[in-house]
Amino acid sequence: MEHGERVIIEGVEFKAALTIRSDIGLLALHGAKEGGTAELAHEVAARTGATALVFTQPFGSPVHIPSHRMSEASCEALREFLSHVSLTVSLHGHLRPEAPRSIFLGGANREAARVLGRPLALLTPAFDTVTDLELIPNGLRGLNPRNPVNLTRAGGVQVELPLAARTSRPEKVQGAPETPPRAVADALATGVGKLTAERLG
Repeated sequence: MEHGERVIIEGVEFKAALTIRSDIGLLALHGAKEGGTAELAHEVAARTGATALVFTQPFGSPVHIPSHRMSEASCEALREFLSHVSLTVSLHGHLRPEAPRSIFLGGANREAARVLGRPLALLTPAFDTVTDLELIPNGLRGLNPRNPVNLTRAGGVQVELPLAARTSRPEKVQGAPETPPRAVADALATGVGKLTAERLG
């Protein structure tokens, strides 16, 4: 089942696209601002039979609204996602200059983070996968209890991807979809498949 919704959050218009499948959910809250996360969420969900909810901004320059404030919006698609899904994999992008190749796995469900991290760890040396919360920058840990990644029944994993793990384009092309690296999409799909098989949600 697919559901599209236009919603205003803090004065910014978003398009929320929800596709209901299994009780594992792929979430991209900042699909317009954090390039490649929308495309990865759609692809990985389709390949694994997972539910997907992707927020994009159809007009103007993309605005970043913190995740915990997104959860306070009056959004039917988000409410339906949170009630249907048991475990969330929330895809984000970071631009930390000190960590241009680091994939950080935060969120409240630490066992799920470790399971998801195993196939991502095979991307070494192209990327370093970090699951130890002590080694993840505070702002990327995804532990706020109001963050949507933590509002499903089993919580979830916040995946913070550097630019090189989200797009294969050397430069941003306005209005064109991003092309995430195949190896990253494959590793995420494998990890979500393992989460489904192990029923960590």
